Amino acid sequence: MKRWIIKEIDRPEAVTALQQALNNIAHPLARALVLRNVDTFGAARSYFRDGIDTLHDPFAYLGMNDAVNRIVTAIEKGERITVYGDYDVDGTTSTALLTHYLTSVGAKVQFFVPDRFKHGYGLSVKGLEAVRDLGTDLIIALDCGVTAVEEAALAREMNMELIICDHHTPQQVLPEAVAVLDAKRADCTYPFKDLCGCGVSFKLARAIHTQLGNNPDDLLHYLDLVAVATAADMVPLHGENRVLLREGLKQLTYRPRLGLRMLADQAGTRLSQATVRSITFSLGPRINAAGRLGDAARAVNLLLADDQIEATARARQLERLNEERRALDRETQKEAFAQADRFLAGKERHALVLHHPQWHLGVIGIVASRLVERHYRPAVMLTTSGSVIKGSARSVTGINIFNALTACEDLLIEYGGHDYAAGLTLKPENLPLFIDRFNEAVLSSVSADTLLPFLEVDAEMRLSELDERFWAILKQFEPFGQDNPSPVFVARNLDLVGPITGVGRKGDHVKFSVREGGSNHPTRHAIGFGLGKHLAALSQAQAEGRPIALAFAIEENTWNGRTSLQLNVQDVRLGEED
Repeated sequence: MKRWIIKEIDRPEAVTALQQALNNIAHPLARALVLRNVDTFGAARSYFRDGIDTLHDPFAYLGMNDAVNRIVTAIEKGERITVYGDYDVDGTTSTALLTHYLTSVGAKVQFFVPDRFKHGYGLSVKGLEAVRDLGTDLIIALDCGVTAVEEAALAREMNMELIICDHHTPQQVLPEAVAVLDAKRADCTYPFKDLCGCGVSFKLARAIHTQLGNNPDDLLHYLDLVAVATAADMVPLHGENRVLLREGLKQLTYRPRLGLRMLADQAGTRLSQATVRSITFSLGPRINAAGRLGDAARAVNLLLADDQIEATARARQLERLNEERRALDRETQKEAFAQADRFLAGKERHALVLHHPQWHLGVIGIVASRLVERHYRPAVMLTTSGSVIKGSARSVTGINIFNALTACEDLLIEYGGHDYAAGLTLKPENLPLFIDRFNEAVLSSVSADTLLPFLEVDAEMRLSELDERFWAILKQFEPFGQDNPSPVFVARNLDLVGPITGVGRKGDHVKFSVREGGSNHPTRHAIGFGLGKHLAALSQAQAEGRPIALAFAIEENTWNGRTSLQLNVQDVRLGEED
């Protein structure tokens, strides 16, 4: 059972004012909007209606003019451009987007995506050597490079010029390059700081297209790639990300590129009903599988494919890789869970740092996320790669994993990432000290409640408030994701109605129905994923006539051709428990 925390609002009067401004919408909806910093009619219009015409000028990026001028010169002179990407979803979609665009405007372009086993992460010595051997004049690094100071210097020594397009957190010293496009630079005044790598690549393409005298809206067909990257990379869904994802989902629904359509067919996913969830759980893992188990270029080639036979074959290849990845994932998770139990059985630990020399580098990030879910504390999964130890780190709300690694940087060969996810490399002899130092760094960020699981609630409501208008407005909150989650509501004094059943192969989930106590209001169907453990207690509460309270999101469920609303239950309280 989690703590239920009703999110606080600094100015409660803003909720009432917004209700009135929006024609007396339901109080829970107004509260949820204010919590998303939507507290005026104008802000609401922007939240619900902003489109492509509201995107910021890409030339507002510091260095964009320099980047565009150098690329246009390379196109005009027939210089060899290499698009250098990363091997995850964000990196491969970025690579496909810019490679396809530059090809379309006559550039002499090729792409290179490092192999995580041969070349390592991002701009690396081995990666630059491979790019040099391709006869490269200009490198455009996407979704990587902002911390690659030494590598940028090496590129210059190799007589290759470099443009960096990144969205990760830079360090104090920036690489020397033709341009470093990163809105997180302290000296960059670009208004929006949270684009994913593919979003930055889209901005660069629009800027080049404008410089060439064309309409940048010609490039909206690339938004299916931007949508996939934005959802998979879990960047905050506000501002430009919200616009790009919403418009990109339309592209995925009506005009997806061939490679994504074939991949969706393999996954059994309908792009005609594309959602953030279908990207996150169907398309994303399959694109990632290419880089996790070897050559991420396979994913880029799928996204660039314009022949159905080729696209189908490449999609099937990614499907097979994903099955292999899932098998490795299951075995690694089993071992990691057992090791974590032993690790936590000793002295008090505020973070998990686990190492096994044979864990697969391609799946440890996934398992680190599962460890965080299971133990609710930062987790670092490490494996041996050649003469060094490499790993992935994941964190919880309130603990910045990048800052925690920075506190240990003297023990690390390299590291980089976001607030909640990062990668790192260290020498084997530094591992024991790193375990203790990392734990201390996390401890310095921990308050009394930081490592206690909790559920944030937007508002309390009565189920009788859930009518057609309520749902029509709530649906416009989409797309949901990081920093714009599906609102969670709490309803109390609910009676259990009808059968209560466990579902799933192992009864991991539970289905039941509720209605407001002592009322004649409609019955609402509910499902609790992962809440099968409450089946017996719910059955007992029903037998004894005790009311329950639910924390839930609201969603549509389609079954046998019929669509209805259901409560997606996040947690359950029996009786009037707090």
